[in-house]
Amino acid sequence: MRSIPFLEKAPQLDGDLSEWKDLAFHDGIWDLNRVKESAWYELKRNRLKIDSLEDTTTIDLSASYFIAWDQSYLYFGAEVQDNVHDVSESNHESKRWYYKDAIAFFFEAPRDTIAEKFESGDHAFCFVIDALKPDYGAWWRHGNAQQSYLEQPLPSDAVEYSIQMNPWNRSEADYILEARVAMQATFMKDDASMTTPKVGDIYSMMIVHCDPDGGEYGGHLLIYGKGDDDSTWGEVQLVESIKVK
Repeated sequence: MRSIPFLEKAPQLDGDLSEWKDLAFHDGIWDLNRVKESAWYELKRNRLKIDSLEDTTTIDLSASYFIAWDQSYLYFGAEVQDNVHDVSESNHESKRWYYKDAIAFFFEAPRDTIAEKFESGDHAFCFVIDALKPDYGAWWRHGNAQQSYLEQPLPSDAVEYSIQMNPWNRSEADYILEARVAMQATFMKDDASMTTPKVGDIYSMMIVHCDPDGGEYGGHLLIYGKGDDDSTWGEVQLVESIKVK
């Protein structure tokens, strides 16, 4: 089980994770080679696109992810090295974040033992890596007792995020994502079983990192899970803050 630490001080969401990333959940750098060694690897789902014009000798995609919580928010961060920035597609629809450079954090809260695909309690918070922050840039896939696969923009009062492109002056395609999502406006909106978060609560989690590089659907990595079935998502626990020595 992975642990998500409590943040005692809310960070500024400015695209710089330095003030809180060492106080958050993180487990190193992920790329396709590491995912291939994981228990949830499936060739059909975990693959990166290679465009005909790509330099295959450079880094295609590697990322470190950071997650924390307080009584109001879940906090998300990602530091990403990428070789191609791609946020456009030929048949754009607002809900199709998975056809663009994007990172989605999937949660079931609270975790249960029932295998479901976006029923009540399942949420995906999806961020298109577009510094212009279009109206579909922060997206919410979720379900409730009446309907699964509800698709909508994250309400403006539920999300705040920042994207910093080329943060290390290495590549125009590199980026940092920093975001927070209000749990009252998402997890607790339609789910009577979800209570105010506290130390010891157990959720389920998966990360989907999309990287089409000029291609269509299928350029992505799945981390800690195998797809929309929440029974495949990894178990996480909310824990107390990390004490700085």
